[in-house]
Amino acid sequence: MAVRHQYENSNDIGVFAKLTNSYCLTAMGGSENFYSVFQDELASDIPIVKTSIAGTRLVGRMTVGNKHGLLLPSSVGDQEALHIRNSLPDEVIVQRVDERLSALGNCISCNDYVALIHPDVDEETEEIVADVLGVEVFRQVR
Repeated sequence: MAVRHQYENSNDIGVFAKLTNSYCLTAMGGSENFYSVFQDELASDIPIVKTSIAGTRLVGRMTVGNKHGLLLPSSVGDQEALHIRNSLPDEVIVQRVDERLSALGNCISCNDYVALIHPDVDEETEEIVADVLGVEVFRQVR
């Protein structure tokens, strides 16, 4: 079932949430209504995790993930990373990535099978995406 939803009058809920087949991350500090919609619709199937990423509410923009794993920017705090790791299923690999383009959700798009990455993403990050998320990676050649 489809549900219309907003985050503090913004229709860009993908900026403030990351939803996969295995888990859902939602921004901490928003209205309880935002969190409760995810809780009501998904909590019986997957964990819903309230968190921040590097002290921001931009959970969807700063992370990239699928049912196999979740990549966090290197700027994520130790407490944030530990909270996320402890809240997700054991089979989901959580890893920090030291990438200059730290808004990973803006630079990498993936599902459970393939990932499309920005041409300027480091080759090391490309390998991490393939290994942690278990996907084939494609990048546009300039």
